[in-house]
Amino acid sequence: MANHDGIGEANHQSIESAAPPVASPELNTLRSLVPETAAQPVTDLVDLGQSLLGQAEAFASSMLRPWNAYQLGIALSLWIVAHLLRTLLGPPIRNWMGTREGWPKWRMRILVVVHQRLRPIFFVALLWIAVAIMREATWPSRSYILGIIATLATAWIVVVFATRLIRSTFLRRVVRYGAWTYVTLHVLGLTNDAAVLLDRAALEAGEFRISLLLVVQAVVILGVLIALARFFTTTTSKRIQSNEDISPSMRVLIVKVLQIGFYGIAFYIGVKAIGIDLTGLAVLSGAIGVGLGFGLQKVVSNLVSGVIILLDKSIKPGDVISLGETFGWINTLGARYASVVTRDGKEYLIPNEDLITNQVVNWSHSNDFVRLDIYFGTAYGDDPHEVRRLAIDAAKNVDRVLSFKAPVCHIVGFGDSSVDYILRFWIRDPTQGLTNIRGNVYLALWDTFKEHNISIPFPQREVKLLETETTIGPD
Repeated sequence: MANHDGIGEANHQSIESAAPPVASPELNTLRSLVPETAAQPVTDLVDLGQSLLGQAEAFASSMLRPWNAYQLGIALSLWIVAHLLRTLLGPPIRNWMGTREGWPKWRMRILVVVHQRLRPIFFVALLWIAVAIMREATWPSRSYILGIIATLATAWIVVVFATRLIRSTFLRRVVRYGAWTYVTLHVLGLTNDAAVLLDRAALEAGEFRISLLLVVQAVVILGVLIALARFFTTTTSKRIQSNEDISPSMRVLIVKVLQIGFYGIAFYIGVKAIGIDLTGLAVLSGAIGVGLGFGLQKVVSNLVSGVIILLDKSIKPGDVISLGETFGWINTLGARYASVVTRDGKEYLIPNEDLITNQVVNWSHSNDFVRLDIYFGTAYGDDPHEVRRLAIDAAKNVDRVLSFKAPVCHIVGFGDSSVDYILRFWIRDPTQGLTNIRGNVYLALWDTFKEHNISIPFPQREVKLLETETTIGPD
């Protein structure tokens, strides 16, 4: 009965034993045009293609049998039912998800992924229910096609959920499509034929040989290993960044070392798993290293400078620095540059080499205390003792000026029209800005001097026009 109505085991035997079709004149012409040295690989590919074509024709002819066509119709009907279930149950499930505000983020992300793929999930569930019912009610061969479709759909859903762990969109798609292709070939029993076909499509030059099979294996293995390395790097980095016992600069250094280590191990294992011998690349890599050393001196210098900065802790994230005309705080320390954010929102990417070779003012290297100086002058008729006292009191009443580090005021010179003073005060939050606190102190001095009739002189000039007699013409 299985031989009469389904494809079952007998159909597999018929497919495998199907004789390949007779070579067409075009194929014979192709063989005659190929040189003798390359005739054997091309002949093997042609023979393998004919074998696969014969299996495909046998499989297609088996689909014309009634019960096989019925199974395809049942699968199509179940897909329509799954679509209707998604349309009816999707909005209520979405509304229920909106009420789960207290749930962890990882659980909500799983719910979102499940909600986005309700249709294939319903389809897989309906397929397995149909397969179970048909296996109980009729012969197993009459549910064979449905079983294959259910297995493929289940494997594809598992691949979709597994590849969601890969954050890179490009890498996720490569791994996903590669896994789908492998699963499909494995379920259909074409894995060995596909491997032979890909292995025969190769490029050979002496002892060097690279085939499509090797390329596919490299993409899949390296993709999976790099994804795992990225996952472990991200997880470890989060734990290190949250550890308050480690200084910020050491956190950055440890994270960079872990990234290099994980990705290096992933690449090494992937290359060894593919079967590539790395010893042959030693001389080539040495020559490339010398060339890169001359051509990328600045890049290497920035990398080494970045490591030195992280080790000596001279600059760390959160420090307020001045470099030339740039004043701001360190946002991040990268392998090649440091990100400095200024008060006006500009972000400067300063090469690490400049931070090593140039003079850098670190306002918060050992502590956050910063002393600021402002200069002003008063008229010679004002009492300098009173001026100093009023200036100190005005500075003390300004927010952000530290009281336990009392401001001081000194005479620094006698100018052409004023007595010159310097007022010094301390703050401990340079990240909040320096210009604004200076402006507030100047404004406090203005108000205090105006209240106590202290005058701030300014240069005055008098212009006199001299009258002179002008004679025109002869006497």
